[in-house]
Amino acid sequence: MLKKKRIFVSLKIKIMNIINLFKIACKALLRNKTRALLTMLGIVIGIASVIAMVGLGESSSQAINNQITSTGANMIMVRRATQQQGGVNIGSTNVQTLTGKDAEAIARQSPYITKASPVVNTGGQLISGSNNWPGNLQGGNEHLTSIRNYEIEQGRNFTEYDVRIAAKVCIVGKTVADNLFPDGENPIGKTIRFGNIPFKIIGTLVEKGNQLGQDQDDTVIVPYSTVQKRILAINYVHSIMASAISDDLAIEAAADVERILQAQHRIKEGQDNDFEVSTQQELLDMLTNVMSMLSLLLAAIASISLIVGGIGIMNIMYVTVTERTKEIGLRMSIGARNSDIKLQFLTESAFLSLLGGTIGIAFGLSLYYGVTAAMDWPFVASFQAVFIAFAVCTATGIFFGWYPARKAASLDPIIALRYE
Repeated sequence: MLKKKRIFVSLKIKIMNIINLFKIACKALLRNKTRALLTMLGIVIGIASVIAMVGLGESSSQAINNQITSTGANMIMVRRATQQQGGVNIGSTNVQTLTGKDAEAIARQSPYITKASPVVNTGGQLISGSNNWPGNLQGGNEHLTSIRNYEIEQGRNFTEYDVRIAAKVCIVGKTVADNLFPDGENPIGKTIRFGNIPFKIIGTLVEKGNQLGQDQDDTVIVPYSTVQKRILAINYVHSIMASAISDDLAIEAAADVERILQAQHRIKEGQDNDFEVSTQQELLDMLTNVMSMLSLLLAAIASISLIVGGIGIMNIMYVTVTERTKEIGLRMSIGARNSDIKLQFLTESAFLSLLGGTIGIAFGLSLYYGVTAAMDWPFVASFQAVFIAFAVCTATGIFFGWYPARKAASLDPIIALRYE
């Protein structure tokens, strides 16, 4: 019982000492409000910069993630192979080996693929009455819209029959529709011309907006056979797009597509492929890595202001020790130990740093929220970043306050009492 009472009394004394230390620290800082505020400013700016930069890095990564996902994260792309000469990429091969039958083989043979579409692209002037627009024709089969995650807003998609007869029908994006029909006229059933070839609009696409710097609504989707036979006069396709069963199986699906095309093109073991297979996941991983490195770089740059703020705390604590030399001598003369003096000044520097850090976190989160709202990015609240910010504040206060506190604790009480 007596032992428990002693522990309780000892704990109570320690708590009272801590409370007294904070009271003394508050009084000392309040004596010089302007100086304390200016000292905290460096910590506020540093913490706010780190919070905002880390958050914006995560938000930009998430925004890019969302944009790629909206175009089909499980999408697999097949293109003709590129040539390399002397280790330098000199572009695509001249041999055009991809065909519509390759897309059919992929869709038919691979258990990982749900849909596949040949793709043929060409650009030119789109005309409707007195209005014209430099557009891009994207030729595919009836599955291209779902592979690209496009939705039909009005009208209908073209059919397998339309592809087979190379029908002159098309589906237009909002940008094309707005520029060719600026008066808000319903484009369904209207005819537009691409060069001298008329196309009947049978559907419009739901607006997707700008993604990765490209307007997804500035497109006209037509049967690929129409582009092949009526415009370009070719029998090959530029690329093939396919949808894997899920994002998780995209890599397995890409490997299966490669195997099928090797068989289709009679490529023997050891020979180079005349095509390239890639996935959206590969692009996503690459961009995520780039954005992560950029976020770390921005956080490192922002951290420089934290060091400047810490040096400011050290400077002010040195001034404080000099100003309060007589007070230190008086406390020592009435029984204060060196550790008490050191702890007092460490408490003041840590308190100054933590208060500045708290304000900085609030300011940084507000700034971060404002920028994400203005740029229409997702707001990703990182509790880890906030926790690290608090830890950094505490470490900064202790690290930069240690030497001034040590200097104060090492003063000779007699010399300190004589100090004027």
